[in-house]
Amino acid sequence: MADTEAPDDGAYYLDQVTITEDLDDDYRYEEVSVDEETIAEGDEDLDAAVRVIEEAAQDIKAALRREGAPGPTVIERPEVVDDFVRNYLLKMGMRKTLECFQTEWYELQQKGLLREEDIQPVPDVYSRNQQLDDHVKLLRKEVDKFKDAANKAKDMYVKLRKERDFHRMHHKRVVQEKNKLVTDIKRLKKHYASYEPTLRQLKHKYETAMKEKMLSKLERDRAVGQVSGLQATLKNIETGRGEPVFLQGVHSSRELAKAGIGPTQQSLRQARNIEGLPGYDPSKDPTRSEFKRHPKDTEFPMDNRVNPYLTSQKTPTGHLTRTGGFRLTNTLHAHQLAISNLALHPRKEILVTTSDDHNWKMWAIPNGDVIMTGEGHEDWVSSADFHPSGTKLATTAGDSTVKVWDFAKTECTVTFAEHTHAAWDCAWHWTGDFLASCSMDNTSKVWDLNSERCRYTLRGHADSVNSIVFLYYSNTLCTGSADKTISLWDARTGLCAQTFYGHMHSVNNVTFNLRGDTIASCDSYGVLKLWDVRAIATITSVDLGPHPTNRVAFDPSGQVLAVASNDGTVKMFEVASGQVSSLTGHEDAVQAVVFDRKGEYLVSGGSDGTVRIWS
Repeated sequence: MADTEAPDDGAYYLDQVTITEDLDDDYRYEEVSVDEETIAEGDEDLDAAVRVIEEAAQDIKAALRREGAPGPTVIERPEVVDDFVRNYLLKMGMRKTLECFQTEWYELQQKGLLREEDIQPVPDVYSRNQQLDDHVKLLRKEVDKFKDAANKAKDMYVKLRKERDFHRMHHKRVVQEKNKLVTDIKRLKKHYASYEPTLRQLKHKYETAMKEKMLSKLERDRAVGQVSGLQATLKNIETGRGEPVFLQGVHSSRELAKAGIGPTQQSLRQARNIEGLPGYDPSKDPTRSEFKRHPKDTEFPMDNRVNPYLTSQKTPTGHLTRTGGFRLTNTLHAHQLAISNLALHPRKEILVTTSDDHNWKMWAIPNGDVIMTGEGHEDWVSSADFHPSGTKLATTAGDSTVKVWDFAKTECTVTFAEHTHAAWDCAWHWTGDFLASCSMDNTSKVWDLNSERCRYTLRGHADSVNSIVFLYYSNTLCTGSADKTISLWDARTGLCAQTFYGHMHSVNNVTFNLRGDTIASCDSYGVLKLWDVRAIATITSVDLGPHPTNRVAFDPSGQVLAVASNDGTVKMFEVASGQVSSLTGHEDAVQAVVFDRKGEYLVSGGSDGTVRIWS
């Protein structure tokens, strides 16, 4: 054991010693001022000046060398063997081994037992292996991270696949339910189709019953008339002044019905008989055409019906009685495109609007519920007018057609297509058997609803006929044209009776007041005129321009006119005072205005597609 122990060459120890520098504190340095390097003015000579210049040049070169000198660089030197081992042990956390290594290493170094090749830097292969090992560890960390991402993606894929399977199953279930519903709908259609013959049969029975009811009512009225006539005859006989005039002209309603004469014509003939007028003589009728008449043509009524509005005293409209006049109370967004015209039902609170979207709509006012929509015209619908009974509607359109719609059948029953250009306006005769229309082809036409043909074509205007209206309870027609004139026509003969001159521009609209003694007209330059029908003269003229006035309407009392203006306002003209006020609310041109039957409110329609109610 003694031979194996290392010999002890003597003890050694490490001590820290601080070496101080020798300072010559006793040596006195002489301060040299910078200014002394300069040459005094008295000592200045050529050599001194040259020396100063050279020194300045040297200072500049030194400064340039100092500024351009490269900065310090870090030189990587390979670590020696002992540092390599120390770093490795530290990295592995082997501190006890590190202490033993350092003790033994320093002992060997102190004794000089370490060879020079053992102290040299570590060979490159070891350093490279260490770098590769570090890189491998980094790559392993990244691999682990990518594995986690891949596992998450796999879980997401499994989840999405389950959702796909769920939605696919749900879609198949929905398809099965849809097919089942389609099958049920087809079965229901087939089931309800079997009821159609029964419904038609019931409808036919209902119509037959209504006809029988009407015939019974007519028979009752006829019997009552006969009894009244007999009583009057007996009374006259008793007094010695009676003549059985009534009995001479009475005809059975059944005989008239068998002869193909409608209820209107029956009432006309009965009226003649009651009044003791002579029977109808075709040879003495000035309105009878020379050509052969259609067997279903309707006879025009006699022009002896008294207008009930002549003696009626209408109260002033609300625009005059209320402070501030009419105000906007409701707005209906009726159409996507411009509204061209309005029509009010003769008895109910129902409004029809026509529009450039090729449709017309029926509304309940003032709440604004849609009742019906009419589709059938191929171009913009220009006008509409209710049948006097309120069961039908006539419309005109840019497709040159005039259509009659039956509300009971909810369809178009008659289409007149003899106009060659766009039809502008239409108006019903008070009997409901005739319809008048005007067109851009410079003509107006009178249509017979029973024979469904054109009875007369009114020719005389030199330009487009823009407006047409029947005088209340008469056979007189009034038309306004782009040739700046207004004409009165006899609908029985198709001849012009009178022409009014005075407008300087195209007449857009004409209308009668309820009494029928005044015509109001407006033109494309905003001029409003009132005409006396009997005197054939202008009553007043008002300039509401410069914007065009599109439509005019009388209130029931005839004291106020509403005028639709292209400037987006409704002009209110008071006939007595001549005062003009405006109702503002539309966002575009106002195309149509109409008063209700009592004058309590006003309805207007405009190019903004809205209907506005003023009250």
